[in-house]
Amino acid sequence: MSRSTRRGALAAATVALALTAAACSSSDDGSAGSPTSSSGSGTGAFQSQHKGGTLKLVAHAAAGSFDPQVNYTLQYWQLYQSMYDGLLAFKKVNGQASFTVVPDLATALPKITNGGKTYTFTLRKGITFSNGKALTTDDVVASFQRIFKVSSPTAGTFYNGIVGADACLKKPASCTLKGGVTGDAKANTVTINLTAADPEFQYKLAVPHAVVVPKDSPTKDAGTKPLPTTGPYMAASYDPNRALKLVRNPHFKEWSREAEPAGYPDAIDYTFGQTVESEVTAVENGQADWMFDAPPADRLNEMGTKYASQVHVNPLTAFWYATLNVNMAPFNNKLARQAINWAVDRAAVVRLYGGTNLASPACTILPAGFPGHVDSCDYTKGGGTTWKAADLAKAKALVKQSGTAGQEVGIVVQDDDVNKSIGQYLQSLLTQLGYKAKLKPLSGNIQFTYIQNTKNKVQLALTSWYQDYPAASDFLNVLLSCASFHPGSDSSINISGYCDKGVDAKMHAALKTAETDEKSANQQWGAIDQQIMAQSPVVPLINPKLIDFTSTRVGNYQFSKQFYMLVSQLWVK
Repeated sequence: MSRSTRRGALAAATVALALTAAACSSSDDGSAGSPTSSSGSGTGAFQSQHKGGTLKLVAHAAAGSFDPQVNYTLQYWQLYQSMYDGLLAFKKVNGQASFTVVPDLATALPKITNGGKTYTFTLRKGITFSNGKALTTDDVVASFQRIFKVSSPTAGTFYNGIVGADACLKKPASCTLKGGVTGDAKANTVTINLTAADPEFQYKLAVPHAVVVPKDSPTKDAGTKPLPTTGPYMAASYDPNRALKLVRNPHFKEWSREAEPAGYPDAIDYTFGQTVESEVTAVENGQADWMFDAPPADRLNEMGTKYASQVHVNPLTAFWYATLNVNMAPFNNKLARQAINWAVDRAAVVRLYGGTNLASPACTILPAGFPGHVDSCDYTKGGGTTWKAADLAKAKALVKQSGTAGQEVGIVVQDDDVNKSIGQYLQSLLTQLGYKAKLKPLSGNIQFTYIQNTKNKVQLALTSWYQDYPAASDFLNVLLSCASFHPGSDSSINISGYCDKGVDAKMHAALKTAETDEKSANQQWGAIDQQIMAQSPVVPLINPKLIDFTSTRVGNYQFSKQFYMLVSQLWVK
């Protein structure tokens, strides 16, 4: 899922090998172990004997705004699953079934008419926000308008097909979505009209940017002032420099175990500002129950042996990549961009990330096993369909041919260990290629928005992308379409600034094909991936796996492939 601040596992290969499949629980097949219990399916009856206690989470940094229609990070999207609700939701279960869309605030999946362009929902009755106000159709309509008013990062890609969206994108403050989203209070229904059929629209309605908040919510980024919720938890306080505290929503009553199951902990305390070393120690000592960040290299051996039953390793549909600003020197020169792709030793990045147990080299934007992925590698020594080795000589020749040698290049990374180590490698590599490279580490709390804003003149940035939902467009259209590039905005997810009208037309054609022929559409997406890679606006580095390290107090560990560990379903009592 999104998308932004993500977790990996940093380690030297010599110690990462301790984290083998035999030593850790894993959910590659959709199951996930727990140190104190077998995992539930997520849809069984609530087990009241496990209710209670305070779940303690730790992280090096917060993830910025807590506004669910603005924030685009796994760190908070993971929490929003038990706080905010949309008309639809992804099923809160283990494994592959977590990609299934189910009714949430709606009583059933929508009635789709008008050639796939009209969606009609009936709202559930009796749902109340955490501020005590009843949910109404007016809240739903206002929430869709708010997506545009707050300039949500996906307004122009996920929701631009709603009737009236074009006007909202041009003038967000006056957005009405006239004819696009309407409510009928008497019938308790909401109707959404699209300009064209969209086979992925139900996925888009199930992610946090489409959640429903009160109609009187501010029409600008709420920032550190959490909005009222409908789910089992609400935020009692949030200080991005210190901590986030979630408590039970006193008005919540479970209406669907699949969409929004009741939570087990009475409270969830999330503390920021720790080092990753102290995070590991806190989990080992039972002072914390889970750590968000990548475990450091010098701790993986003990985690994989002494604490093996508390380690969970899960493969991800994601990639880490470098963005190359196609609108600034030196990377406004295609040859210079291609040189970086040829030069990067992806095996070295894998080693920095934690070794082959925790990552594999990436050659394409679409991850292996993902819809539309084609085994292809334009930038590997000797050629072939998978990455084998870098070709530094070819890269140096391209830099010389481009005439860009000697230019300054800033590399913006997050300041945690894993990102800094990969950033230092990239700095060394660019220096070898003849550039004057400078590393610019920033707090994870601000780096992702910083690298999106063209005003900051970021030439090269290290970032990552984790699926929002299982469709090729969620990588290619979201990350590299013209609609995702918004100069001067903190919400410009097309960080490279790549906009090719011809490629855009092919993306629209693939989306159209998907309405009737998903297989053919995926073939089109695979070709688009290869066409973009030939232009080299990004440098795919690795496809990661994720480590969850939990305390011995924790039971009922469940891993959703869609939103990762189900925080609210952990037992701490």
